[in-house]
Amino acid sequence: MQDGERLSLEQIRAFLEGAQELQFEAQDRAELYQWVERALVEQEYAGLGRKDKGLVKRYLGKMTGLGRAQLTRLIGKYRESGHVRAQPYRRHRFATRYSSQDIALLAEVDEAHETLSGPATQKLLQRAYYDFGDARFRNLAGISVAHLYRLRATRAYRQHRIVCQPTRPSPVSIGERRKPDPQGRPGFLRVDTVHQGDDLDGSKGVYHINAVDEVTQWEVVGCAPQISEAFLIPVLEAMLQQFPFTIHGFHSDCGSEFINHTVEKLLNKLLIEQTKSRPRRSSDNGLAEAKNGAVVRKHMGHWHIAGEHAQSIGEFYREFLNPYLNFHRPCAVAEIVERPKGKLDRVYRWYATPWQILRQLPGVAGCLRAGVTIAALDQRASEQTDTAAAQQMQQAKRRLFASFEEPRKRTA
Repeated sequence: MQDGERLSLEQIRAFLEGAQELQFEAQDRAELYQWVERALVEQEYAGLGRKDKGLVKRYLGKMTGLGRAQLTRLIGKYRESGHVRAQPYRRHRFATRYSSQDIALLAEVDEAHETLSGPATQKLLQRAYYDFGDARFRNLAGISVAHLYRLRATRAYRQHRIVCQPTRPSPVSIGERRKPDPQGRPGFLRVDTVHQGDDLDGSKGVYHINAVDEVTQWEVVGCAPQISEAFLIPVLEAMLQQFPFTIHGFHSDCGSEFINHTVEKLLNKLLIEQTKSRPRRSSDNGLAEAKNGAVVRKHMGHWHIAGEHAQSIGEFYREFLNPYLNFHRPCAVAEIVERPKGKLDRVYRWYATPWQILRQLPGVAGCLRAGVTIAALDQRASEQTDTAAAQQMQQAKRRLFASFEEPRKRTA
């Protein structure tokens, strides 16, 4: 485009006739506008006739590649100001109605009143100006509830109002927050409680204590009339004695029924490590929670059972339900399979009773408690068929449930 703006009208006309098949396009907008301005100045565009103006306009369009409407706009700017300049981009912005001082004042009010609802805060701002004559609230007195919430979401408001407080460590250091790692060994229990519901008069029902070994799925269920330490500790001691192998780990959620000094003292006496679930890790105690529904709720239901029946329920568990669960009820055994991209999936291809799972572990004899032998456990498992053991357990359960109704009939 060098010196192209200095051509005469005759040269421009000859150029256009000979360059009909050519098309030019500029790369830099600022340079392009400067060239258009120089061309209009050299051709003295304002003093040209209508025909010559059209000739110059066609020449500018050929040289710059601009459209007719855009050239008309640029020429209009030149006629107004004598210059053709690229106008910088200016984003449209609404006028600021509430200043940073107003936002700070709103934060001060919210801090004093512990951040009330929008309508209540709006009323406070109106009263501050109209009733108490505080001139600082002139702008805020007319704020809408919606705009009030928008101001609360701004960065300026958060700089005044938000107070960050670091997480405080728990003063109770009972149990370590981590997932147990049994490494294929039995004796690492997952423990949880199941409440049998409240009666219409508000009286509490019994509490079922469910303990499941992570590796073998050996399960022992107990029952306590209340969740307090005085009732829970004897039940836990009796439950731990029902496991045929040595207990190494005791894992629960962070409920106070297990995370207390009395349970800690009991486990320390038995040399059992206590751990508790981590925050936002629902799988840490997932095995016990799954057994809560598949075993406890399935057999005991959801209705209220008074605490006075806890002893008879515990006897039913010890004599019938627990032996059935561990010697005659098959469980799905998980197999860890690695998928592409390192993803680990659980595949269930094998079903076996907890005793069968324990029986096939390497070195099982060394895991058993003193006085417990493989032969004695084998004999216990073969005394009855699975169906016979289940039928015996169901008969005992019907007698148990019938005993729940006897006190009600006598009362009626």
